[in-house]
Parts: sequence; C-alpha cells; structure tokens
Amino acid sequence: MSPTARFRALPLRSRLALLVTVAVALAVAAVACVSWFMVRTQLNDQLNSSLRSTNAQAQASQTLTGLGCREKAPGPWENNLSAPVQIVLPTGGRCWVDGKNTLPVTDYDLEVAKGLRGAVLYDGKTTDGTPVRVYTQPVELSAGPAAQKSIAAISVAKPLSDITEPLSTLAWVLVFVSGVGILGAGVAGLWVARTGLRPVDELTGAVEHIARTEDLTVRIPDEGDDEIARLSRSFNSMTAALASSQERQAQLIADAGHELRTPLTSLRTNIELLARSEETGRAIPPEDRRELLASVKAQMTELASLIGDLQELSRPDAAAPGPLGVVALHEIAGTALSRARLRGPELDFDSDLAPWYVRGEAAALERAVVNVLDNAVKFSPPGSTVTVSLRAGELTVRDRGPGIPADDLPHVFERFWRSPSARALPGSGLGLSIVARTVQRAGGTAALRAPADGGPGTEAVLSIPGAPAPPPAQSSVVPDQ
Repeated sequence: MSPTARFRALPLRSRLALLVTVAVALAVAAVACVSWFMVRTQLNDQLNSSLRSTNAQAQASQTLTGLGCREKAPGPWENNLSAPVQIVLPTGGRCWVDGKNTLPVTDYDLEVAKGLRGAVLYDGKTTDGTPVRVYTQPVELSAGPAAQKSIAAISVAKPLSDITEPLSTLAWVLVFVSGVGILGAGVAGLWVARTGLRPVDELTGAVEHIARTEDLTVRIPDEGDDEIARLSRSFNSMTAALASSQERQAQLIADAGHELRTPLTSLRTNIELLARSEETGRAIPPEDRRELLASVKAQMTELASLIGDLQELSRPDAAAPGPLGVVALHEIAGTALSRARLRGPELDFDSDLAPWYVRGEAAALERAVVNVLDNAVKFSPPGSTVTVSLRAGELTVRDRGPGIPADDLPHVFERFWRSPSARALPGSGLGLSIVARTVQRAGGTAALRAPADGGPGTEAVLSIPGAPAPPPAQSSVVPDQ
C-alpha cells in the first residue's frame, strides 16, 4: 500500500491531527534553522570585527624593540592568553608576539608579507591543532628610529570555539524547544480534531440511529453560524422533510384505503348477488339485474377515476406528465366547457373567454378546468346557470349551488377532503387537489370563494400568469400570380 493510500485509510481525526503536527513541525524546523544560521552569521561577524580591531602595528613594534624575535611561544607559564599573535617575514620566517602557541605560515601570510595582497581572513589551525580564525594584515617593521623600514605581515588568531560552542548550545536548545513544540502541536491537533469533529460525530450517530431505527424525529443541535452548524441545520431540514413525506405517504395510503373500501364493498356485494343467482339457479328479475349491472359499471368507473387521481397525485412535482409550452388557456377552457355541457344538459352555461396564453402542459390544464366545471355541474340545481369567464389570466367558474361554509374553505384543496354535504355525491375528494397542483406547476394559484354579489353558489378562481403568444403559423399556400 502506498503512503497516500495508508494516509487516506486513517480516520479523519487522525489525519487532521497528523496534518497539524506536520505543519507545525515544518514551521518550527524552518524557524530553528533560520535562527541558527542568523546567530552563526552574527557570531562570525563579531569574531571578524574583533580580529580587525587588533592594534597589530603597536604589537609588532613592541615585539621587535622589546622582546626580540622568537620563532616559538616561550611557554604557557609566561602568557595566559590562548589567542596566538605572530609576525610573518617575507622570507617565510615568523616572530612570536603573543599566545600559548604559534601558527603555521601559509601562502596567504606570505603573499601579505611580500605585499602581493591586502589583509586576509581565513580558517586555520595552530601548531597544536586548535581550530582558529586567522586575520593577517601588512605592517611596517623597523629595528630603531634610524633603521630602514620594511614590510611584513602580522597574523592574529582567535579560537573557533568562541563560535562553535555557543552554536552547539543553541542547536541543542532549538532541538529541545522544537521537540516540545511538535509534541504540543500533536496534542493540540488531536484536541482540535476531537473538538471540531464532535458535531460530525453527532451527525454520524444520528444517521446511524435513523438507519437502524427509521426514527426521523432525531434532531442535531445547530447552534452557531459555522459550516458545521449549517450542515446540522441542513440535516435537520432533510429529516423533517423526510418525516413529512413519510407522514403524507402514510396518510395517502390510509385515505386511499378508506376511499377504496366503499366502491369495493358495493362492487363485491353486487357481484356476489349475481354469482349466487347463477349458483342457485334462481333468476334475478330483469329490472333488478339491469340495476345491478349498472351499479357494477358505475363502481368500476368510480374505481378507475380514483386510481387515475391517485396516480396523478403520486407523481413528483419535478416529473410533469408532459413538456411545458405556451398554450391557449381560452381554447382549453372552451374544450372543457364543451365536455361540461354534455355532463349537465339541464344547466345553462354563460361563457366569456378572452384570449390568454400561459406556459404549462395542455392536458393537465384541461383536466384541471374539467374538474372545476364538474364540481359546478355537480352542485348546481337543474335549470340554474353556470358562469364561466376568462379575463386577464383569471378563469372564474361560478355555480348557483348551496355554497361552501366559510369554515370549510381552508380544507377544500386537501386530499380526500369532502364537505359533509358532498359525502353523498359521487367523487373521491381528489379533484381540487389535482387542480391546485396543476395550477401551481404553471406558476398560478387556485382559490374558492363566496360570490362577490352575495348571491348563492361558489366561485372557483384559477389565476395563471400569461406568456407571450406564439407566432401565427405561416401558410404554405402560394398565392396566384
């Protein structure tokens, strides 16, 4: 398994803690390295400045006039300084000036002593192997006031331990501090990951509980405005929507079962009577037989209508029965009105349909208008008038029936709801639900209200926003020339 795969296999909490630790470790390492190099540069600069500030000319003159020229250090008991100072002659010889030991003469020293180059700084070692930093510069030598002056070089050295020891101590301190920082970062990363992912753990627990028990009433605390709170609120909204959908589904099944029971019971009774007549050989009077068959046919029609309504209501809003397009609402209303006249031959229909185009599905809109007109036909007394008008996108259908009590108006668009006065009439209680759903899909609203003139009956109002009228179809007939 590759390192990337192994990393992805770790729990999210461990990955977050590891990433925090690595990030802090890199930052601490970078700061430690930069600090160490900056301190080393500063110490080197200070050591070089200290070497350059040595009064080499005075020391050289004092050596030649006072102590004479010694090739080696006289011994540690005569001088307690550890930094050697010596004069380098152009011939390659040397004269000890100060320190416990002397320095080997290098090519750099000879070039300076011969005047071939200026002062030079370099790393070297004393004769006993001690690492030092050496600064060699040119000097003028004279044996006395009247003596002729000559050019030589003087080398001053200081031990590199003045730099390496503090740097070594600093390195150990930085390693210790970095280790403590990285360890603390790991602990802090675990704490941050545990604290930050606690809402995720709660969400995971809630999802597992719902999957195990199908209990959609579980809610997660959603305090705050951060991403976790938004996720919690989204999850709570999702479970609430699922619970509502589940409740509506259960209610639909219960209502459908209740509505199906009556026609099924009647149908079963009539079929049993016909079957018993055949089994016993006792013929049913022709008139009664015709009534039984008519009842069976009516019950079958009612069952087919109820099943069709259930299929329509069970379809999701996103799954429209057909493509949306610009349709003529006045033509749809005219077609539905023609069907209503056939169902209510004893009624008068007064229509005023102004042209109006809407965006919707023609078949669904026609069924919605038919359902509204069927209600008007159902509740209108014989000889009365049903008024249908279409003005500025508002389709109004008024009957002259008993009307709907004000307390029942908020419930008329609910599934399977039927007013007490309509329970004896045929129907499933789904027609107005389909009307409201179809009109809403077209971007409009549906409402029932009492007539504005205070007269009898009910007004059904369908308000649908308009759409640009389609261009007229071009004729393919070529005019005579």
